Amino acid sequence: MKKTLLFVVVLALLAALALPIAAQDAQTIVFWSSEFQPERVERQQAIIDAFEEANPGVTVELAVMDENLMDQLMAVNIASGTTPDVILHPIQLSAKWVEQGVLDPARAAAVIDALGKDTFSPGALALAEVDGGYASVPSDGWGQMVLFRKDLFEAAGLEAPTSYANIMTAAQSLHNPDDGFYGFCGANNAGEVFTWQVFEHVALANGATFVDADGNITFDSPEMVEAIQFYVDLMNTAGQPEADWYWLQTRAEYLAGNCGMTIWSPFILDEMAGLRDSVLPTCAECADDPAYIARNTGVVSAFSGYSSDTPAAWGSTFNIGISPDAPEAAESFVEYWFNEGYLDALGVAAEGKFPMRRGTLDNPTAFVDGWSMLDVGVDRRAPLSDFYDADTLATIVAGSDGYSRMGFDVGQSTLASAVGAQFFIQENLVAAINGEISAEEAAENIQIEIEDLQFDLEG
Repeated sequence: MKKTLLFVVVLALLAALALPIAAQDAQTIVFWSSEFQPERVERQQAIIDAFEEANPGVTVELAVMDENLMDQLMAVNIASGTTPDVILHPIQLSAKWVEQGVLDPARAAAVIDALGKDTFSPGALALAEVDGGYASVPSDGWGQMVLFRKDLFEAAGLEAPTSYANIMTAAQSLHNPDDGFYGFCGANNAGEVFTWQVFEHVALANGATFVDADGNITFDSPEMVEAIQFYVDLMNTAGQPEADWYWLQTRAEYLAGNCGMTIWSPFILDEMAGLRDSVLPTCAECADDPAYIARNTGVVSAFSGYSSDTPAAWGSTFNIGISPDAPEAAESFVEYWFNEGYLDALGVAAEGKFPMRRGTLDNPTAFVDGWSMLDVGVDRRAPLSDFYDADTLATIVAGSDGYSRMGFDVGQSTLASAVGAQFFIQENLVAAINGEISAEEAAENIQIEIEDLQFDLEG
């Protein structure tokens, strides 16, 4: 069904590209969105309809597509001179599109200033910052989290996993593989992007990165080697190094009550609450209380390493950008999105759409408060606040204040995207976990791979 919808949308979009811009009304806004699932299209169209009713003479034309096709379709539009006016897209495309003249950082900055810069997540703004303003306006996002069994931590007198030291101590204390219980259920599959995402968070916590603002590759730094060694030790002393796990297995084992900790995305929040029949919690206690795992899970969004005292959070955002040639009404539409339409936009998947705009100038927590009451789930619907206390929800949202991604935060998004599409980091990390190479050798191998990739991109 998804493929059929996408095919039809792409055909319609390509057909629309043949229409000359001159034939469009001066107050027609072409709005591209990466939210292409049917229920999300309906919700976006409702926001558009309400905006058009409040702004006579302005028309918004919605075109939706898979985020993985956006850059390819944009290349077609650049060639034909028919780029869209407003674009909801993943952050990794923002800086590139500014360089290509697709997005206007001054117009995005004007919207942010009009809405109130202080009403946005500082971390999300930092990811979008470019010369001349902001590449785009942060709309929603999600961050990886350390999920931990707070009931077991409390019973064992363990500190929350806010640092390498606390994570290692707790994982080793709770580890009991003879009974099928692991202190830490981690990713160690060499062929999965998820493994890199988890390790990237671990490395960021230690102050490590693979590239600086000048383009120097730094994967062989002492901080990165230390991060690799930490993950190797964690997996070998409190994990399942031989199991070849990724998101599927780590989720299943955590929902089964077999993990002290795991690192996962917020899309597990409704599943821990028993709201999705295809992914139900299966712990012994869950038979009588389907939300047992949710009620007994604590969350840490940012943690620190041995060589860094600054907690780091791994996050990804979806942003709205404005074209240099968009009609004047484009700013009004984007501001409407972030005011009257905002909670409806977040509500399409609230568990994975944290509000990057916290509130208004008059009510700084308006959208965070509203988000916590939005329904989540698949087969049953209920607000997150039914299962997670206010402190947990506040921790989840506050994590975005420190969102970071290697490369994206120093203007190296093209290289960062290219690195993320490869698997040499995962392959060397898993080789180190398996004892085939040392942490130093893994870092050196990856350093060479990234330098070669950078050379190819610049050549």
